[in-house]
Amino acid sequence: MSIAEQFRITKAFQIKEANAKKKLLGAAADDKNEAKAADRLATLKFAGQIEELQNLLYAEHDRKLLIILQGMDTAGKDGTVKGVFGQINPLGARTVAFKAPGTDDKNHDYLWRVHREVPGKGEITIFNRSHYEDVLITRVHDWIDAAECKRRYAQICDFERMLAETGTVILKFFLHISKTEQKARLEERLADPDKHWKFDPQDLAERKYWDAYQEAYENALLATDADHAPWYAIPADSKTQRNLVIASIVHEKMLGMKLKYPPGNPDFAKLKVE
Repeated sequence: MSIAEQFRITKAFQIKEANAKKKLLGAAADDKNEAKAADRLATLKFAGQIEELQNLLYAEHDRKLLIILQGMDTAGKDGTVKGVFGQINPLGARTVAFKAPGTDDKNHDYLWRVHREVPGKGEITIFNRSHYEDVLITRVHDWIDAAECKRRYAQICDFERMLAETGTVILKFFLHISKTEQKARLEERLADPDKHWKFDPQDLAERKYWDAYQEAYENALLATDADHAPWYAIPADSKTQRNLVIASIVHEKMLGMKLKYPPGNPDFAKLKVE
């Protein structure tokens, strides 16, 4: 079984608190600090190999790679971008952090602002949050009803299928953090003035809807998982485990793309540099 298959959701997928704490990859050292250090080194190695593969993707200039990161506040979307994709050449990679839609966004369909940001040929684009906010927070707060949510599931599936059919490899990661761990991370931010810039009081308000969010995530993932746009449930209580799993899957999938440099130009053999 591949690493990706180990974390791919199934039709029986359920969000369970205990699964956020699982350690399924990496070092099995008795000393927790030693295990974390070993996992960081393994992630760093994968990150370097991903950077090399990204060079091939950029040179090939045909296919694209879209990484979607979704999860509750403090689940580690920013940490994943830094830990897994931080070595990639900025010329061939972008991170898009979707915030609340602005006035211009609201004047268009909800996928309008998303479609503008998908990767071009040879690019890796990482979505820090995504179009899935439009079936998560909107549903939790009853800004859309069940019927509209179901329509959006179908529209998202159609959108992602179109991307896949036009050369985009899509990998979707649900960063599964437990309610207990989120509490600890929010408290850590409040306790340290140097981390206050990370803290948003709205996070406390949204935390009150925890159970509703878990249900919304479960429904959305099950409704939109597909072979061309798979969902992976990533245990995120451990930052090192989260990064190692995602790096492993991305590396595995990029190897599977069998990327190659384009053929050399025979006419260049006649040229001389004076």
